[in-house]
Amino acid sequence: MRGRFITIEGGEGAGKSTQARHLADALRDAGLGVLLTREPGGTPGAETLRTLLLERAIAWSPLAEVLLHFAARAEHVATAIRPALERGTWVVCDRYSDSTMAYQGYGMGADRAAIATLRRLIGLDPDLTIVLDVSEDTGRMRLAGRGRAADRYERMGAAFMARVRDGFRAIAAAEPQRCAMISAEAEESEVAAAVCAVVRNRLGAPVAAIRPPA
Repeated sequence: MRGRFITIEGGEGAGKSTQARHLADALRDAGLGVLLTREPGGTPGAETLRTLLLERAIAWSPLAEVLLHFAARAEHVATAIRPALERGTWVVCDRYSDSTMAYQGYGMGADRAAIATLRRLIGLDPDLTIVLDVSEDTGRMRLAGRGRAADRYERMGAAFMARVRDGFRAIAAAEPQRCAMISAEAEESEVAAAVCAVVRNRLGAPVAAIRPPA
């Protein structure tokens, strides 16, 4: 029986990685096999491209950046995500193709039609996408509290982040059957409970509770 594919999306400081971990834990507690992964990355080759995209101070053209993201995604899907789904594992992915549309398409002005074509070429859409929505002020406060150097996207400024947020909202509004938007302004445990409720209601996963944050 095929596994289900869930992606967690949102802007900087929305808590995507944290909520992806909580959801993976809840699914495991419910007795399901789970692969927790991320983009860009998730496989050795894709992690190499992640370093080029996030940590290197290279001024990629928007199209080059889109193609690098999809190169990493093609490898990730072929060698990790699709095989996991085929063996019945549920996959929880921190970012996926919606991030490319929001960041490169809406944020950087890359050709959105080209991004949509590449998405179709990959040929694997999530069963459910959870979009965590957070204000720019809250996002900045959370980033400042992380205690680590900002990556390339986190340094792109408030106007860029506002365009990215608008992009995620537009994506969620255009595909309500796939996407569920959740406010990430609340406490971590409240957001986690809301995420689990959506997964339970949309996919029938028996996730009745979450582990309290460490």
